[in-house]
Amino acid sequence: MRIILLGPPGAGKGTQAKSMSESLGIVHISSGDLLRDHQARGTELGNTAHSYMQQGLLVPDELIIGMIEERIQLPDAKNGYVLDGFPRTVEQAKALEEALEKQGETIDRVANISVSEEELILRLGGRWICRQCQKPYHEVNSVPRKHGVCDDCGGELYQREDDVPEAVSHRIKVFAEQTTPLIRYYTEKGNLVEVDGEGRIEEVRESLLSAVA
Repeated sequence: MRIILLGPPGAGKGTQAKSMSESLGIVHISSGDLLRDHQARGTELGNTAHSYMQQGLLVPDELIIGMIEERIQLPDAKNGYVLDGFPRTVEQAKALEEALEKQGETIDRVANISVSEEELILRLGGRWICRQCQKPYHEVNSVPRKHGVCDDCGGELYQREDDVPEAVSHRIKVFAEQTTPLIRYYTEKGNLVEVDGEGRIEEVRESLLSAVA
């Protein structure tokens, strides 16, 4: 199966995509992970993307699409995959379709994880990250043993600027403006399914698996 996972910041896409890939025996493809991997390996795509990011600019669609297209052509993706973080716009969705058509493939399901703004602010507004190992913590759901210190490596915990409540509200608004046309696009194609993302992680996972079956 070829699945796209949509959802706002804080919906748990990364966690659910990884879990779904394990349950379904398909690969998890994260656009963010791909970008970091290309930069770490110093590929042409990675270096070009890095030059944009250094200037505070968005990485152009064609670079992200190039990374995705290259990744889905690898042997381990032939049995299917869960796409996490891509596409974000209708333009990206159309580019993905064109890439898949070349291989005689299509997207089977698009699952949208729905979470209220209030819940997203609660989740993201309490999130803290370790500066050293990047392990995430939460003021309510995942409290470190020692305040401000990572359980694993002893690194300092900090809150990203875009995780304070005011910034979270803005991120949600931007996501909604950007993604509403994308949701409409896949709804019209008939392969979009809505999943309530406000239950426990296990409950959301089971709902997702049932929805894409």
